[in-house]
Amino acid sequence: MERLIFDQGTLFAGDTPCSAEGFIWLDCGHEEVAADPEGFRQEIEKQTGIHLFDEHLLDCTNLQHPSFFDATRDYDMIVFRKLVTHSENKVENVSPSNTPSIEELSSLQSKPLRHTALPSALPQIQTRPVTFFCSDRALITIRNPDSRTFSLFRSRLAIAGERKSGAAGQAVTGNNRLPHRPEELMLRILNVMVDRYLDLRAPLTQQLDRWQRALLDTRRVFSNWSAVLDTGIELRRLEALSEEQYDALQEFRDSTLDQPESPAREGLLVRINDVMEHVQRVLSHARRLEATVESAVQLNFSAQAQRTNRIVQILTVVTVILAPLNLLAGIYGMNFEKMPGKDHPYGFWFMLATMGGLAAIMAAIFSAKRYIERSR
Repeated sequence: MERLIFDQGTLFAGDTPCSAEGFIWLDCGHEEVAADPEGFRQEIEKQTGIHLFDEHLLDCTNLQHPSFFDATRDYDMIVFRKLVTHSENKVENVSPSNTPSIEELSSLQSKPLRHTALPSALPQIQTRPVTFFCSDRALITIRNPDSRTFSLFRSRLAIAGERKSGAAGQAVTGNNRLPHRPEELMLRILNVMVDRYLDLRAPLTQQLDRWQRALLDTRRVFSNWSAVLDTGIELRRLEALSEEQYDALQEFRDSTLDQPESPAREGLLVRINDVMEHVQRVLSHARRLEATVESAVQLNFSAQAQRTNRIVQILTVVTVILAPLNLLAGIYGMNFEKMPGKDHPYGFWFMLATMGGLAAIMAAIFSAKRYIERSR
């Protein structure tokens, strides 16, 4: 468990005591809590005075828990699903997927379609829950180990102050960018987590553009419909995930509105609205991408139907042109001894000329009516 103290614009690390104006940030992993839940609760109560309920203690170790908000008299609890990168999946021994990772998909953006193999589907969106216990004097975060999001955020906190030389427990002089309340720190972390979802927009849009070109490519018949189904499933998962996150933040906002009016509450509402707006952008983008996939599939079917109609139209015109020629050939192929022109020395050539002229006249008529025209 890592412990940080935010006290009057200053950041401390280690076992430094916290004054009445500061607050504590305790950061730990899921395995640490699952290994000894009762010991973890006692340690939290010792350092912060917060007694965690049994149901919340179980929720924070449930890796399948959806985004969720709950409020008690002593603290607020928020569960938020964080995007897990490909490197974090390897660390956590998550079974690899046959679909490309976000990092691999991003590398395809600058390559032309003809030089790059089309990915089989959207990358599987892997998420892990992050649990926040927030009170007036403390913030407790329970997350997956080796989280890049938390590492980057801690680096930002380090950059926010001027680091002094010395052992753990010495002060790191900060500036106005350091949070002054646990809720502010939590919302900053949530904002970084949501920004990871916003980073998906460029590679996902790039890949769906490639899907559209593949679906509308008339030179090849598209048959990888299972990948299209997987694409729709992943986009619906992203949409459902964003809706759960938005609902959790909405409940947190409603709980904040129930508090007495104060300058701190107004600033907190502004930050909550900002994070909710970011989640809404992810949700809107997921819906647009899903609509794009559906429209591409419909365009594919329309293009195939148009191609089929074109083929049928050509075959029909050819059949109509050849019908009178077959009629003439059938008539003069009848087994009669006396037929007009049968004994004429040029009768065969007259018949061929008649058939050729008739075919040319009909082809000209069909061309004038635009039954026969070159596709552009």
